[in-house]
Amino acid sequence: MNLYDRHLLREWLKILGLVLGAMLGLLFVQVLYDDFRMLSELGARGADFAVYFMVTLPGFLGIVLPVALLISLLYVLGKLHRANELTALRAAGVGLLRITAPVWLIGVAACAITWQLNASVVPWSVETSRALRESLQFRSQARSLPEDRIGATHSVAFDNRAAGRMWFFNRYSQFTRKGYGATLSLLDAERRETRRIIAAEAWHDPMRGGWMFVRGQELNFEPETGELQPPRHFAELFVADLDEDPRLMLLIDRKPSDLSFFELNRLVTHYEAEDNPKGRRYAVRYFGILADTLGPLIVIGLAVPFAVSGVRVNPAVGVSKSIGLFFLYYILMNLASSLATKGLLDPLPAAWLPHAGMTAIAVWLFARLR
Repeated sequence: MNLYDRHLLREWLKILGLVLGAMLGLLFVQVLYDDFRMLSELGARGADFAVYFMVTLPGFLGIVLPVALLISLLYVLGKLHRANELTALRAAGVGLLRITAPVWLIGVAACAITWQLNASVVPWSVETSRALRESLQFRSQARSLPEDRIGATHSVAFDNRAAGRMWFFNRYSQFTRKGYGATLSLLDAERRETRRIIAAEAWHDPMRGGWMFVRGQELNFEPETGELQPPRHFAELFVADLDEDPRLMLLIDRKPSDLSFFELNRLVTHYEAEDNPKGRRYAVRYFGILADTLGPLIVIGLAVPFAVSGVRVNPAVGVSKSIGLFFLYYILMNLASSLATKGLLDPLPAAWLPHAGMTAIAVWLFARLR
């Protein structure tokens, strides 16, 4: 590493640190603005606030890092270009790729960091912060509600087409981990109901590998005629080989942006097994997170030609260009998601479409420099 490489890295990493700190500070203010009142109403104490914010902020690192890379690179390279440093090096016969070699090496490292963030840190942050909110909600509701209504989600439905089972709960309490007003319909290959279990309560027993139903009745149907046989009442009924996980049931119909990488993977796997079109939007989000791993290199590919081409203007002008780039990225991302949701494009290419568009722009900008 020569003197210029150290000079470039020193200038860039200094600005990168400032931008990262500023963006995390803004995100802290946003989280504080969005969640402070909600946490206060739930009776959160000072320690609860501290833990919640410490857990929540790492979830934004995967988004913040590429943005900070773009802004800091546009600023620093624009500043060097304005000071004629890049022009002098290129006039001396040094290629642009060699000039920016330290930047690309840091970009590769940033890709590895992004992968680690998206694969472990961000999912942990999303799930843990949600668990903290739910814990505070349970604690608040326990003061005025009966146990079975604490943390209750109403009208929970789940269709396991692969196994031929349909579930419905009037409500499911995440506090007691039990469903109330439970109905389980077992279907044959032609989706005709052959058996129905109705119970006041039901819960998953992973140790025994099935579900326990309490205070209900079992109904059997003749598929050909639909004739109902005499019901059989029971105080308790354990049904083995029912592997439906209530945690998966509660993820259904949540916004993809509210789910962690691992939760998205579970939903994508579930919907793929039954070829359900509802899973497309979750698949786009899932593959999009995987595609984000290459985001730092794409950002560098955009920032370098933007910063070193054209007249030597104030480096803040280069920073302003990033707004247009992210606006274009946002348009491509929504277009791809819409096409995938409507079935006009597979989720995998739809997830890569915004990145492919940005890569094409970067290649075109580099070609113009020759």
